Amino acid sequence: MSELLVIAVIGSRRCALRAIEVQSVIEVGEVTPIPRTAAHIVGLAALRSQALTVIDCRLSLGLAVDGLATDARAAVVKVAGHAYALLVDTIEDVEEAQSAPGQIPGGFGTEWTRVSAGMVETSGGPALLLDITQLVAGRPTETMAA
Repeated sequence: MSELLVIAVIGSRRCALRAIEVQSVIEVGEVTPIPRTAAHIVGLAALRSQALTVIDCRLSLGLAVDGLATDARAAVVKVAGHAYALLVDTIEDVEEAQSAPGQIPGGFGTEWTRVSAGMVETSGGPALLLDITQLVAGRPTETMAA
């Protein structure tokens, strides 16, 4: 397996994003809130005159949030032609997958299972391979923020 992965931590879980889906890793500057959006959408940020919708991955998963993500960096991805900045707790490194995505062991919970494409082995240990489309979509029962 020679797929490159961007390794991140979300809510103390080691996760992976397919590097081919990540356009860049940026430091998120000022974020402008957007009224009446889903709770996991933090707002809009600018990247070289391009607007990015900023997604807090912890909120997308329904995890408790104590302030902003600890890492000021975010992974920039595109879903259906729209650019998003995925805020995570930490972006660690880029590693090569050493296995194809496999079955997710029990105990992760329904939200993690919803956003995952399987478990992969890397040189740093196992990581949950994430489906960026599901992270961007947020929780199915999520209501709009006031």
